[in-house]
Amino acid sequence: MAEIEKAGAAAPGGADHVEIIDREAGLHRNLTPRQLSMIAMGGAIGTGLFLGSAISVKLAGPGVIFSYLAAAAIALCLMWALGEMTVAHPVAGSFGVYAEMYVHPWAGFAMRYSYWLAQVIATGSEAVAASIYCQHWFPNVPSWMWIAGFSAALVYVNARSVASFGEFEYWFAMIKVLTIAVFLILGAALILGIGFPRIGIANYTGHGGFLPNGLEGVGLGVAMAIFSFLGVEIVAVTSGEAKDPTTALPRALRWTLGRMGLFYVGGLAIVVGIVPWNEVGLGESPFVRVFEIVGIPAAAGVMNFVVLTAALSSVNCNLYLMSRMLFSLSRGGYAPSVLGRLSPRGTPVSALLVSSVGMIAALVVDYLSPAKAYIYMLGSAFLGGIFVWQMIFVTHLAFRRRTEKWAKPPLRLAPQGPWSSAFGLAALTAVLISTWWVPGLRITLRAGVPWLVFISLCYLVWRRVRSQKISDGVVKDG
Repeated sequence: MAEIEKAGAAAPGGADHVEIIDREAGLHRNLTPRQLSMIAMGGAIGTGLFLGSAISVKLAGPGVIFSYLAAAAIALCLMWALGEMTVAHPVAGSFGVYAEMYVHPWAGFAMRYSYWLAQVIATGSEAVAASIYCQHWFPNVPSWMWIAGFSAALVYVNARSVASFGEFEYWFAMIKVLTIAVFLILGAALILGIGFPRIGIANYTGHGGFLPNGLEGVGLGVAMAIFSFLGVEIVAVTSGEAKDPTTALPRALRWTLGRMGLFYVGGLAIVVGIVPWNEVGLGESPFVRVFEIVGIPAAAGVMNFVVLTAALSSVNCNLYLMSRMLFSLSRGGYAPSVLGRLSPRGTPVSALLVSSVGMIAALVVDYLSPAKAYIYMLGSAFLGGIFVWQMIFVTHLAFRRRTEKWAKPPLRLAPQGPWSSAFGLAALTAVLISTWWVPGLRITLRAGVPWLVFISLCYLVWRRVRSQKISDGVVKDG
């Protein structure tokens, strides 16, 4: 790591790069490869998979398998790009810091704030979901009590230490992983007729065929497939607290994407093989349907527990992500300095608490404001995820160009040349445009584009204020 940083310092602009890396120092490196991979799984696998990726299935039919394979290919290119940059610069600000270093300070500012906002909204919605799941067992307990209780408990876990968070999230994610593994085994047995009446391939070929809505349906289905993969980038955010990042990060990236591809593509292949695609809906989880067909008692109760842990796992991961993004923004001078302070245990508690307030604010908006206002926030959040992925590819293209001049180039994971990142960037741009025709996602462009304009204006204001402070001698340049 030291050799890489020295090589970076020798390159044009390298001294500035080392200064950017140094300002994020202080976090404790306690996360193991095992925890890194499971944290990423916990952040990416949410309630959407368990409750059925209904929108993609309705658009593509059984061809949703191709939609998710395409999304997995884009995610693979993203992991290659992130892997190279995180091994070279393992810091908490991750892709936001890399964009600041290799593209422009605006890029780092916009990426980190967009990502933070997206996670605030996602955390609020998952906390609400957790309270709804608890009402399945305790209908008379007010939902706000569950929200307050779960929020307090998970904030405490995140505030203790990164090792505590990592172990807690490991077991949260393990529940989801085991559930999906059981689902895949039982589903394959049902389709093949091993121990059960054989379903066969009738649901793949019937009801309009494998591609009932043609390739257009498959293409539109990629949008929600990408949405399902959002969260794998958490591996890069954890790099600032990973043990031996040079070895641990590439291994965690491989494990994460391999398992994600198997679970999503395999899981949906099982779903459309067992349940006719035109019967898949949001009213019932296809996981519950499979367990009921097999004859597992209390399948609804079992799956309710699983989706509850999935929601809590997402809240846990999002709290981690939000606090590290604010910590990084503070260390970069883009947010108040108090948010960049660390507790004796090495955790950014101030940033964590502010992010928790943001989560509560999202819940208040959901309760007090018209539904239209909240859905605009959700549209901004979705664009935030796509925007961050696009900027990761842009940053990687610049990273490759700059690091070719280093005396010792960093680890290469992606193929030679710019083609993998160029493909990822072009594919994501097409996916973003396609949201205009995906039911329920048109709001992404309507709300997301104004958000990017707003955050860009905020950057210009910040830059002018900071320039004035520098000229007055209040702060030092850099």
